[in-house]
Amino acid sequence: MEHRARQPRPPIVLIIDDQEWSTRSLESILAPNGFAVMRAYTGKKGLERAAIHVPDAVFIDISLPDGEGLEFCRMLRDKPLVGPETPIIITSPERPSRSQRLAALRAGAWDVFGYPLDAEEVVLRLDAYAQAKFASERSRNEGLLDPLTGLYNLRGLERRADELASWAYRERRALACVVFAAAVPNEDDEAGVIGELKSLASAFRASGRISDTIGRLGKTEIAVLAPSTDAPGAVQLAERLAAAIRQAGPVPGAIDLRAGFDAVANVRESPVDARDLLKRATIALRKSKSNGNSWIQPFETGES
Repeated sequence: MEHRARQPRPPIVLIIDDQEWSTRSLESILAPNGFAVMRAYTGKKGLERAAIHVPDAVFIDISLPDGEGLEFCRMLRDKPLVGPETPIIITSPERPSRSQRLAALRAGAWDVFGYPLDAEEVVLRLDAYAQAKFASERSRNEGLLDPLTGLYNLRGLERRADELASWAYRERRALACVVFAAAVPNEDDEAGVIGELKSLASAFRASGRISDTIGRLGKTEIAVLAPSTDAPGAVQLAERLAAAIRQAGPVPGAIDLRAGFDAVANVRESPVDARDLLKRATIALRKSKSNGNSWIQPFETGES
């Protein structure tokens, strides 16, 4: 369609609906207009697909075989399996009432469509939603935050590390970095890995100190930059955070955490490139992963 803005890729649309006629009707509108369509016939399957494929828009039927569509809409938002910039649209076999529209909006939906659909309106609305989502993604990718966790990304961590090192040098303070990783039972289970990472991020946000800088380094690796913290303090910090995270897990005490750290007692007396702290703590983490006797390891000079 000539009016459509150029998209960086085909928008991915997930349709959660057990009715073949309505699914085909919606797909017949979207597919010819450049949207990549996925299907799920139950709410549970829809949640699984959303976690793996990260759709750009989600259509949910108001009534599903395993529950109400609005409940699954709330689940998508609460997990969160899709970001707040991802449109969720509730579909209804009839023209929705005012109370249905309000209930859908309260559940986190952006809109409610009733059948029969106005094909041109659907495409125009979805185009606008997709453009807004892609613009949000571009801003975030150019920024300092990790989209999955809301924590700092590597670029953000490195910038904050430089700022903290400059502060520690001026104030003659200590600076430490601790890198954590959680063991994932099956690293090929992408939905499980994403769920684990989001749970970890939530626990870190809840348990970290206001002064700490927390960010994502790898698949399930999270780094904590801790000002005014020497080596013994880094161990105490790691133990406190680990205890809180294990307790916050689905099964208290079941999360298998590993950690590595590096610390400088006085940055003025022992100048350090703050990015080296990140690197050294990550090296120590690798040692911890290969060491069955200790869950946390310090960086030792000569390691690489």
